[in-house]
Amino acid sequence: MNIINLISLWLIPVIIGFILIYGTIKKVPTYEVFVEGGKEGIQIAFSIIPYLVGMLVAITVFRESGALEFFTNALRPLLVALGIPPEIVPLAVIRPISGNAALGITTDLIATYGPDSFIGRLASTMQGSTDTTLYILTVYFGAVGIKKMGDALKVGLLADLVAIIFSIIIVTIVFG
Repeated sequence: MNIINLISLWLIPVIIGFILIYGTIKKVPTYEVFVEGGKEGIQIAFSIIPYLVGMLVAITVFRESGALEFFTNALRPLLVALGIPPEIVPLAVIRPISGNAALGITTDLIATYGPDSFIGRLASTMQGSTDTTLYILTVYFGAVGIKKMGDALKVGLLADLVAIIFSIIIVTIVFG
């Protein structure tokens, strides 16, 4: 067994052990704190569920209604003129909304075009460069009761847009 495998095998148990020993030295009731954290985690999970269900229903309706396909077809002439593959639009639209849906689209693109194709590389780069902004705002901000999220929404979507644009530029330069 090489050193990397050994480190990866023992890293998490060593960190947990260190935290428990440190807490015990500092006279923190580690087991009680752990149990209390577990209770809070379950409460947070239950408070997130309605927001999560709402997001999943909205995504499903958007995809299954044909609205996403209509949007992609409407942009097709402009995208072709700019040298952007229209097949990537569903990923660019869905990624800020849902990581799981975006991963499904990425998987479909890679299965259809191949991992070494321009579209496969672009989809992979976009998947890794962007975030699930709307999901994060809806689920996590909603769970803790933050109502004013306008600035966070603007910054998050701007960051996603920049990541999408630069994914296209960089993949085109490197692999185009």
